[in-house]
Amino acid sequence: MKVLQLGKFYPPDIGGIETVIYDITELLNQKGIKCDVLCSNSARIYKEELINGYKVFRTKSYGKIFSTSVSPQMIFKLREIIGNYDIIHIHFPDPLANIALMLSQHKNKKIVLHWHSDIIKQKKLLYFYYPFQEWLLKRADKIIATTPKYIEGSQYLQRYKYKTVAIPIGIDKKRLKTDEFLVNKIKSKYQNRKIIFSLGRLTYYKGFEFLIKAAKYLNKESVVLIGGQGELKDQLIKLIKNNNLQNKVYLLGKIPYNELGSYYAACDVFCLPSIARSEAFGIVQIEAMSFAKPVVATKIPGSGVDWVNVDKVTGINVKPANEEELAKGINQILTDNNLYKKYACNALRRFEKYFTRTKMCNDIIKIYNSL
Repeated sequence: MKVLQLGKFYPPDIGGIETVIYDITELLNQKGIKCDVLCSNSARIYKEELINGYKVFRTKSYGKIFSTSVSPQMIFKLREIIGNYDIIHIHFPDPLANIALMLSQHKNKKIVLHWHSDIIKQKKLLYFYYPFQEWLLKRADKIIATTPKYIEGSQYLQRYKYKTVAIPIGIDKKRLKTDEFLVNKIKSKYQNRKIIFSLGRLTYYKGFEFLIKAAKYLNKESVVLIGGQGELKDQLIKLIKNNNLQNKVYLLGKIPYNELGSYYAACDVFCLPSIARSEAFGIVQIEAMSFAKPVVATKIPGSGVDWVNVDKVTGINVKPANEEELAKGINQILTDNNLYKKYACNALRRFEKYFTRTKMCNDIIKIYNSL
């Protein structure tokens, strides 16, 4: 069996989908299943690499338009190499990969479509792209969604539920290293106050403005740390100043990956304040749960976020875009020691049951074998 993972980018280009592709590729090869990757490069050069015995084809890119890489070379490269593989595992949303597959010699290939999210923001683009998306959904032999709830919430998956299966994203916790010296340094830096940690790109659907405003309702013994970078950085800095929260909310910028585990270990509660279905899963939630941290997240209609974090089991889910509700949930967990221990224990237990990399890959291999 030979498998090709087809997606936008691949590490060291970091993102949620990129991490999933990496984990699948690494583990399949470790299990003796030949798996390579075709993706766009983040630069204007073609690059072919051999990583741990497998190939990564990075096609020349001319930048991004509407979050889609402009890499015509991907179309020609896929046509060139597709004959070497039995299964094409395409990660969506990625219009370029979709079109490349349409134009390839794929008739005898099994297609697995990994549906990470609907196209949410680019509604005008979707109007023109929709026929291509429908072609891909019809052509796929099997569709993977990341939660049962997202299958029910996506209008595009409804007609294809008969061939759609939920396989939650899983991570390798060992990658999130902790350094006890750094953990203690983080706690000391913020005067051993209760740390509410959040992480993600500073963009519209993450809802960080509501977490910042929620800090007004948290007691003085709490501090909010937000890791990540993005286009809303200046707006968020202004919001912090306007609300006089400079000593209560801190934007950390990009956290080096080798330090990320220490921030999870140092925090008391993790918060995911996202407000739109562009947040389909929230990998950061399961990273926090792997450290036995209670989670406060949001009940986004049609998203799988509140399936990952189970309300009143692993944490608390609240209405999106509501700073008072966020603060209430955080305060409730931090002021009830028994409740805290219950959620923390359940968070780790749920992570180990549903969200490990090994479970995700074993479930995907079952799909491959069935095809």
